[in-house]
Amino acid sequence: MEALIYHIDTSSYEIKAETDVITSLEDLADELPDSSPRFILLSYPIKLKDGRKSSPLVLVYFRPQTSTQEGKMLYAGAVELFRNKAGVNKVLDIEEEEELLDIPDLLQQ
Repeated sequence: MEALIYHIDTSSYEIKAETDVITSLEDLADELPDSSPRFILLSYPIKLKDGRKSSPLVLVYFRPQTSTQEGKMLYAGAVELFRNKAGVNKVLDIEEEEELLDIPDLLQQ
């Protein structure tokens, strides 16, 4: 697993990488802020039903319930732009850090 966390700089409205590569879901949960949305670009290896292995590139849109309305609107407006620029096909909306541990199951769906 490899993940990068991105945030929107509120002064320039640029989307910027925030951390080095993160290699576990537990570390990823620890790195996320409690009350600010973030984009996470995630490559997570899964085994498909036919036995093949795949590592899809996924956008995780982390939007905690404690985020400000302004923060939620800022990130909501940028989701499709980030998705298109990153070239991902799947977007996962996550509101709580604990939901990150469900990502393997969500990717199998």
